[in-house]
Amino acid sequence: MELQHINVKLLLGKPEQVDLEPLVPIFHEWIQDQVWDDLLLDVADYRHVHAGPGVILIGHEGNYSVDNSHNRLGVRYNRKAALNGSNHDRMKQAAQAALRACERLEADPRLDGKLHFNGQEIEIILNDRLLAPNTPATRETVTAELVPFLQQLFAGSAYSLTFDSDPRSLSRACVKASQAFSAAALSKNLASA
Repeated sequence: MELQHINVKLLLGKPEQVDLEPLVPIFHEWIQDQVWDDLLLDVADYRHVHAGPGVILIGHEGNYSVDNSHNRLGVRYNRKAALNGSNHDRMKQAAQAALRACERLEADPRLDGKLHFNGQEIEIILNDRLLAPNTPATRETVTAELVPFLQQLFAGSAYSLTFDSDPRSLSRACVKASQAFSAAALSKNLASA
């Protein structure tokens, strides 16, 4: 199975303390400065939607957001454009994009140091119901692809892996590391191989 449209969401610690309002001008600044290689286009504010997409920075190849889907606040990267390479390469690209955005947001003084990756919980979502329906067969295939990726991401540390099994939902893997990692440490782990 060729996995495309991979989303990586880094869950935040103490989400009740995070004010999403500063994200709108922050993301607009990212557009003005074109901080990534991807062309950044617009900002969409969905803070009013309960358990919704939050604030989204829309890019040509992917979107960046602080997302509250499933009532779990996190920094999310949503790859929209098809990407060449292996499934491992595509998971790595999505994770690196999410980690890079998270690090940049963690360092932004306008967020008063309140936005931080919780160090342990990551969601990997396949945003393609046709190629990756939420079925046992997809979960089995995805598990085989995730194991080597997660071994690299967590530098061999233990983790738990569970899946959302609701067939009406996107295929979503919930990963929890046995120890806490910073976004910078995870980025370093991905860059090391």
